[in-house]
Amino acid sequence: MDRMKQNLHQASKASYQDYFGKSISLFCASLVGMLVVAILYFVMTRGLATFTQNHISLRSFLLGQTWNPTQIGANGQPEVGALPMIVTSLAVTLLAALLATPFAVGVALFVTEIAPRRGGQLLQPMIELLVGIPSVVYGFIGLSALVPLMRHLFGGTGFGILTGTLVLFVMVLPTITSLASDSLRAVPLDYHSAALALGATRWQMLYKVVLRAALPGILTAVIFGMARAFGEALAVQMVIGNAVLMPKGWLTPTSTLTSQLTTGIGNTTLGTLPNNVLWSLALILLVMSLFFNSLVRFIGRRGRMQK
Repeated sequence: MDRMKQNLHQASKASYQDYFGKSISLFCASLVGMLVVAILYFVMTRGLATFTQNHISLRSFLLGQTWNPTQIGANGQPEVGALPMIVTSLAVTLLAALLATPFAVGVALFVTEIAPRRGGQLLQPMIELLVGIPSVVYGFIGLSALVPLMRHLFGGTGFGILTGTLVLFVMVLPTITSLASDSLRAVPLDYHSAALALGATRWQMLYKVVLRAALPGILTAVIFGMARAFGEALAVQMVIGNAVLMPKGWLTPTSTLTSQLTTGIGNTTLGTLPNNVLWSLALILLVMSLFFNSLVRFIGRRGRMQK
């Protein structure tokens, strides 16, 4: 009888602990969900005020090439064309991802397949070091070293898309490398053995079997790197030139969405048109972030379906 009572007491205590743990987890999940909804609501209401309160045309905002919210244009509306910043943000993001992906995949292959133990000992601390360096340090190095180098090699001011791309390349490289390494490690060893047993060379095994099996994860790593590059502000701001002009070359000063936000948000008053259009730029950034996240989920789902 005593043993039965003790078992009942332990069972009730365990059920209470389970209930308490579920309640804490539900509370944390609900809090995170409310924070996400609050951020979305806040940014959307502020960003849409440009079109609902100030009656700015969406077409002129997205396709206009002149940015001067305090000046009235020939069409009778303020000049708030965001196209140069959108084009520049997409350009530096895509170029940085295209430049970093081959290097990242090569490093990931070396670490996981070619020299697993030595590669991890040599390259893993370097990758972690690159991740931990603050953005302002990257920007300062770019401003002190890359901008004068670009000016010496190509002329001009040295500021522009090319300089910003090189800075972002170094910044997104560890992100893509780490995620690509995890994807390569997730490929079953049976794939390696089967390919080698069929007579494939080591390179054929890596290229035609391992890389293709890890392709969804590598694409996810690239998308995460692009999201990191698209949202970077300080480092790009220091080397891009901060001139809201449509880029006409690799080394012409221009501006991204994030650099314009960081330079302009402190000089505006809440509720005015100059402040509202900056929130509209933030809304574009938010939409692009949601797009990148949706793309990652889509690629991950397709990868699981293929397996």
